[in-house]
Amino acid sequence: MSDDVFDPWSPEFVAAPYPAYARLREESPVLWYSKSRQYVISRHEDVNALLRDRRLGRSYLHVTTHEEMGRSAPPEYQEPFWTLNNNGMLDREPPDHTRLRRLVSQAFTPRRVEALRPVVQRLADELVDAFVAEGGGDLISQVAEPLPVTVIAELLGIPEPDRHNLRPWSAAICGMYELNPSRETAEAAVRASEEFAGYLRGLARRRKADPRDDLVSALAAVEGLSEDELIGTCVLLLNAGHEATVNVTGNGWRALLQHPEQLAKIRENPDLMGTAIEELMRFDTPLQLFERWVLEDIEVAGVPIPRGSEVALLFGSANHDPAAFADPEHLDVTRRDNPHISFGAGIHYCLGAPLARIELTASFGSLLAKAPGLHLDHEPSYKPGFVIRGLQTLEVSV
Repeated sequence: MSDDVFDPWSPEFVAAPYPAYARLREESPVLWYSKSRQYVISRHEDVNALLRDRRLGRSYLHVTTHEEMGRSAPPEYQEPFWTLNNNGMLDREPPDHTRLRRLVSQAFTPRRVEALRPVVQRLADELVDAFVAEGGGDLISQVAEPLPVTVIAELLGIPEPDRHNLRPWSAAICGMYELNPSRETAEAAVRASEEFAGYLRGLARRRKADPRDDLVSALAAVEGLSEDELIGTCVLLLNAGHEATVNVTGNGWRALLQHPEQLAKIRENPDLMGTAIEELMRFDTPLQLFERWVLEDIEVAGVPIPRGSEVALLFGSANHDPAAFADPEHLDVTRRDNPHISFGAGIHYCLGAPLARIELTASFGSLLAKAPGLHLDHEPSYKPGFVIRGLQTLEVSV
């Protein structure tokens, strides 16, 4: 199969990747994609297994060097981004990842997350009330974006006057997770990394001297967690904690408004909200691709993949695999058997998944209750990014 079938820089592909995924799963479940120098993996069984396979890693620097892996070190000007990125747990591997996740879990506890539930509901209701009072507008910028950013800011303890910086910093940093980012994208990520890290360093030191009831204070009090790791953790919580939630909200409402019979089912039976949220995450996955480095020679679907390779795991394709889901191209808010991998799997399973579910339940529930006549003004378009895939805007009326 030509690797033109997989075209992540094409707006047409980004808008509708699922037919191409079906071809990949059927004809070339392991595709060598020369443009990004990756093996693209598209079947659910393989993606799920590789996420749990310890012969792969988010990094390889814990076992070898760039040179031994046949790779070049990142350009020197990108150092602030990579320092920040590598101090979060996402790109750490055991034993470092185990230590860091355990330490962060001491502060980011289930009790702390559950205590946010009434706060999240209040914020969601306030945003939706304002949205309805205006007769609608852009659901992304007016509801989907401010809710998770505000929740994370509340959780971390970011003072309100500083919160306007969070979304631009996050968007710039996340640009580096796209395939083959441009020099301009990298430079923007570096600037955001320097500014965000500098801000958090100052905040962490103030909270260490004068603790408050917030996560930065709690992390600052954790023995064995370095200041750089604290900063990397906070940035990861912001980026991972809101980018996916924003896109599930936008992609999910688009899907529901295009499938009014499914929207009607939730309206008639609010108890379906739990299965509906899981189905919306599966149906139009916010994180389409996740990467792993191959630390030992492996074989996938009969294709040998040598040590030093990088694999691109297609979450969006895995979540539409008929081998794992009955009638996967059909949106079904009552779906019970739903082994989607939108939160990942294995040791890197999303730490913030419970908080994301609380946020999504609150915002979808509030919109369902307060905007019963919600409808699309026009068909929305997707942002150019493929890895983190979401809508530019979602203009609706109530």
